[in-house]
Amino acid sequence: MSQVRSTSESMQQIGHYIDGKPVDKPSDRSLDVTNPATGELTAQVALADAATTREAIQSAKAALPKWSAVTPLNRARVMFRFKALVEEHFETIAQMITAEHGKVIEDARGELTRGLEIVEFACGAPHLLKGEHSLNVGGSVDSYSMMQPVGVCAGITPFNFPAMVPMWMFPVALVCGNTFVLKPSEKDPSVPMYLAQLLKEAGLPDGALNVVNGDKESVDTLLTDPDVSAVSFVGSTPIAEYIYSTGCAHGKRVQALGGAKNHMAIMPDADMDQAVEALLGAAYGSAGERCMAISVAVAVGDEVADTLVERLKPRVENLRVGNGLEETGLEMGPLVTREHLEKVSGYVDLGEKEGATVVVDGRKREFPGNNGYFTGGTLFDHVKPDMRIYKEEIFGPVLCVVRVPDYDTAVDLINKHEFGNGTAIFTRDGDAARQFSTDIQVGMVGVNVPIPVPMAFHSFGGWKRSLFGPLHMHGPDGVRFYTKMKTITQRWPKGVRADSAFVMPTME
Repeated sequence: MSQVRSTSESMQQIGHYIDGKPVDKPSDRSLDVTNPATGELTAQVALADAATTREAIQSAKAALPKWSAVTPLNRARVMFRFKALVEEHFETIAQMITAEHGKVIEDARGELTRGLEIVEFACGAPHLLKGEHSLNVGGSVDSYSMMQPVGVCAGITPFNFPAMVPMWMFPVALVCGNTFVLKPSEKDPSVPMYLAQLLKEAGLPDGALNVVNGDKESVDTLLTDPDVSAVSFVGSTPIAEYIYSTGCAHGKRVQALGGAKNHMAIMPDADMDQAVEALLGAAYGSAGERCMAISVAVAVGDEVADTLVERLKPRVENLRVGNGLEETGLEMGPLVTREHLEKVSGYVDLGEKEGATVVVDGRKREFPGNNGYFTGGTLFDHVKPDMRIYKEEIFGPVLCVVRVPDYDTAVDLINKHEFGNGTAIFTRDGDAARQFSTDIQVGMVGVNVPIPVPMAFHSFGGWKRSLFGPLHMHGPDGVRFYTKMKTITQRWPKGVRADSAFVMPTME
């Protein structure tokens, strides 16, 4: 069980990355890092105190003037070199993801690929930062805008995507001329540390990116320190609310992505083979530890529901589960920690007590001789909207089937949920799909696409209690978040103006 403990001298220690070098600062607090597939203790990560976190902030502050003065073209060239280095070390990084998070190696490669897409987007910095220009907004008056950096930025990222989510943030922030302090999850800290070293090798100046491993003490320091201008966060809704309110109260620009309960509506005319395959991957991929996982199947009509459950049951019972570093062809790995395994199992207990039908019970699947944090997939039928397993984000391999009589009830059900992160509809009817896309109160919508994650040149984010703040991650919104617009209105007179003007200026 992971817990705060005194540091052991014999165990590998993971510290921080400050001012261009790894820093192993003395700490009386650390957390265990384990391999979720074996339960083996692999390292201990130091928890930064407020002083260490401020040291990282000051390093970023000191690096800001020089880095922000680098031309967008040359900032982009650093990202081009970084991209090449990540590709060179691609398999090493993917294996690090699997070793500390547990997702199967194919999924780890997919995560890293999606992260690289943001780097590729950031390489377009000269275009992204062009601003706008209007000639002759008035007589001999021109107007243009400048996109300038906001300053020292911070990112607080979750355990489920140790490479991709940090790469949603720092590449865009850096090419916009900001410096960055990253506080990754303490559950799988090795990949962010490795990425920071590759950035230095790519030519990023010392201090432009710092990594501090820590807990609430470190987070609170980032949220309250006056030298931090902007904070990005991805995680659960209660923490997102805290991040947003605390950061805003201290004058910071904040974007905070919270929880999700993503629904897939399956219409009577849907291709059931396609829907079943899509649900399996979307619900059980990465052991359900995705903010875009489909955790609720909304079956429109009992016939659809019966067919869906009948086809899903044998597939869920026989999901290929194992150690992603030792086996190939797997569909699911372990959960990230023993505590999280116990939490997910507790939700299955709860669903059974609430009266949902347990079609497949993942708790009963056995993994003999294995000390990892494994469970099988769980499938519930006849789930009701007042059940906690429907209302709350489980973040595990648990799929709930909710039965509704018609399209309108399906839309109403989805729109009434407090979360509005992602959703999907499976249908052959273009009119229904078009109407669904308009009616649904959710930020990311898929039509016959189960996990509608936007590409890097679009922006990622939900609605309602899945997002706090007006701007989404990466894409155009990412550039807006990490820049301040300045508008210049100018006139170059032909001669010296003789008279002063005391009235409101107008563009005549």
